[in-house]
Amino acid sequence: MTLFTTGEGNTPLTPDEQADLIPNLATKEELNQWERENILVAYSWALNPRTLARENALSEPYLRNLHYRMFDETWKWAGLYRTGEKNIGIPHHQIREQLAILVGDTSYWIENATFPPDEIAIRFHHRLVFIHPFANGNGRHARLMADVLAKLQSRPEFTWGGADIVSQGEIRRGYIDALRAADKKDIGPLLAFARS
Repeated sequence: MTLFTTGEGNTPLTPDEQADLIPNLATKEELNQWERENILVAYSWALNPRTLARENALSEPYLRNLHYRMFDETWKWAGLYRTGEKNIGIPHHQIREQLAILVGDTSYWIENATFPPDEIAIRFHHRLVFIHPFANGNGRHARLMADVLAKLQSRPEFTWGGADIVSQGEIRRGYIDALRAADKKDIGPLLAFARS
């Protein structure tokens, strides 16, 4: 198995992006494990009550910092917005503007209780995945951001199907199907999946 194989719902990396891998790894499993360990450190930081109280999670610098913390030991481009087009996401030159709109909308939703807390976090997650600001790791980043938003609204973290969404299989297919339903304005399946 090669290191940079992709499956359904994965964003392919360009050769330049692949060249920015920091560790020397040989297989996709090694890469997944390395990223998982890097991400666990970021989870501990992001969901720490002191971090939640100190940081402004609904800000563009926080979004970049969180991605950096999730992948800083893995990719040289961690925390940097993509500079080209992908198989998903908006045109790269619109990323900053669309993130600003998303942050503003979400702040409004929270301040005005526009939706229940879980739905706010999941709507944020869906739009962040749709924007796809980074070369890779967008789903994992958006899920952690949803967990952060849930905690900030005094809700528990999401379970996200209770299994590894990164690996190909039934759980990942369920997640992708729920994202596609949300693309069609049906947030219900993604909301249910997040708490399953």
